[in-house]
Amino acid sequence: MSPHIDTSVAEIERAAFQLRRLWAKPHLLQRLREQCGHGGRPIQLSSLLVIHAIAGYGEGDDDVTVGAVADYLDIDPSTASRLVGHAIDAGFVSRSPSPVDARRAHLRLTEAGDRVRGLTDDFRQRFIAQLVADWTDGERREFARLLGRFAEAAANFPMESTAFEPPEQEPAQAAARCED
Repeated sequence: MSPHIDTSVAEIERAAFQLRRLWAKPHLLQRLREQCGHGGRPIQLSSLLVIHAIAGYGEGDDDVTVGAVADYLDIDPSTASRLVGHAIDAGFVSRSPSPVDARRAHLRLTEAGDRVRGLTDDFRQRFIAQLVADWTDGERREFARLLGRFAEAAANFPMESTAFEPPEQEPAQAAARCED
């Protein structure tokens, strides 16, 4: 670990990595996919992502497009287009001409897509409630506040930032590291 980084930063990094792994656990995803199954078969993870991107971006007056899904999921527009196509084929999303610009497609959740969104929201919230069941109300509120603040900072961090560059070193230190 770099001597310029506080040990609490390393602890946050490890916890964030564990959280990412938590949501990717095969048995957890399988249980969720089975609960949200459509037509007797489990829902595909890619359809869950598209459903939540559309719901997260906001339906109603907002113009949810394939580009908006790509932005929300932080993926390439061509990948988003393919994933949206699968979600449409599965019956979770509908596509119509955009009311803002007829050259673009407006995406909406179907009744089945909205049902899946509700089921997955409920599943995740019940799971998290179990994880923090022995926490006080104050601990849960403080954790929610800090985690929200962290997520907001991560979402808005400029990826072209020089923060990824190692700190400046004295020429003698840099030379010694290169010789090792």
